[in-house]
Amino acid sequence: MITPEIRSKLVSISGESWVRDTPNELYAYSYDATPMFQSMPEAVVHPANTGEVSEILRLADEHRIPVIPRGSGTNLAASTIPVEGGIVLNLNRLNQIHEIDVKNMTATVGPGVITADFHQAVESLGLFYPPDPGSMRISTLGGNVAQCAGGMRGLKYGVTKDYVMGLEYVLPSGEIMRCGGKNVKDVAGYDLTRLLVGSEGTLAVITEITLKLIPLPESKRTLVAYFTNLVDAARTVENVIASRIIPATMEFMDQGTMQVVDDFAKLGLPLHMKSMLLIEQDGPEELVRRDIARIAEIAALNGAASVEIAATPEEGAKLLTARRAALSALSRLKPTTIMEDATVPRSRLADIVAEVERVAVKYGLQICTFGHAGDGNLHPTCMTDERNPEEIARVELAFEEIFRASISFGGTITGEHGVGLAKMKYLHLKTGEAGIELMQRIKEAFDPHQIMNPGKIFARSERRRLVVKR
Repeated sequence: MITPEIRSKLVSISGESWVRDTPNELYAYSYDATPMFQSMPEAVVHPANTGEVSEILRLADEHRIPVIPRGSGTNLAASTIPVEGGIVLNLNRLNQIHEIDVKNMTATVGPGVITADFHQAVESLGLFYPPDPGSMRISTLGGNVAQCAGGMRGLKYGVTKDYVMGLEYVLPSGEIMRCGGKNVKDVAGYDLTRLLVGSEGTLAVITEITLKLIPLPESKRTLVAYFTNLVDAARTVENVIASRIIPATMEFMDQGTMQVVDDFAKLGLPLHMKSMLLIEQDGPEELVRRDIARIAEIAALNGAASVEIAATPEEGAKLLTARRAALSALSRLKPTTIMEDATVPRSRLADIVAEVERVAVKYGLQICTFGHAGDGNLHPTCMTDERNPEEIARVELAFEEIFRASISFGGTITGEHGVGLAKMKYLHLKTGEAGIELMQRIKEAFDPHQIMNPGKIFARSERRRLVVKR
């Protein structure tokens, strides 16, 4: 509990204007981008630097007050919901790009830097930071690291963990630590950097990030292929990869998603088609031209009803922008939109899409599927209404079947969104109970008093609206 005395100490650390506890401001931090979860914090604190973070954590640990690190709140696993009250630690003031080191091809940044702003900064120097989560115009790099965000370029370039070289972080005790750095090779002890990436704020507070950069690709081209069935689209994905071509992006949309996106973006898509693949390749111009031509040939050989190559970079960018708008477009249909990220090996892509369709029919739900076909990471998205408990119960059953199917196909319950609150009760399907126990022991080593983002990842919970704490 945050007493007047503790509040006074927080003010002495960060200043009166950066300690917020009015009802309206607490409400604004009681939810994130995940539907149907909400719980009130007791205070929101905006530290200005690592030293302030250290003092706040030391105070919170002493009084056993929960601390929930937060960026822009765009995560889709309810990872920043303050289920036990406490302090929401907003890190958006730590938003400096400290250094872009061209010689070492690294950048050192604060966790509050907006992802898209960072892209622009490094690309202006001819460098490239590939991870591109759908929320990149809003999300922060700290949030990307905490959730190990992915994105459309994951097939060719990997995800956030593949670019984090080093971290500064603060333990719940207030101790300021560093791991990793600019070295390309470093095997001195356990890889704590990789451990902290994707830890969802349950181990420590990340206050500085060192990221790997690569050269900016010199050209890019985009292709779209339309299919009269799902199997041909999935086979095209498999055969493109089998041909030793790794596109920068390889995105899938089913017919339902195509219809909604076309209504939203006015692209003139052929809505009688069952699915489409949107493929971009980047790199040296000659290689890009050759790969796109070969991909078009493979799509045609695998039954594509139509294959179109974007005539200009602008036309290709328009198609990719429309794909990025898929969630926004679907969100217009009903009051509640639940987007998941069941992930399977590429060879089981058609199987999981067919399973989603079967489950949607079984439970009488509207579920559209889109996502990153090239890496098997799909987003079955259910348009529903949380005010209808009976329908929400069917949604729960449907997604449980989808997750179980993903596991049976050799996949996982989440490819890029994280576990948070939303998927806690499914984690054992992937890790087993022994795996969960091992992770809990790791958390206890970092956070013996269990103040860091408590109630996430391990506890069992159904997707439901939590009791609001005031």
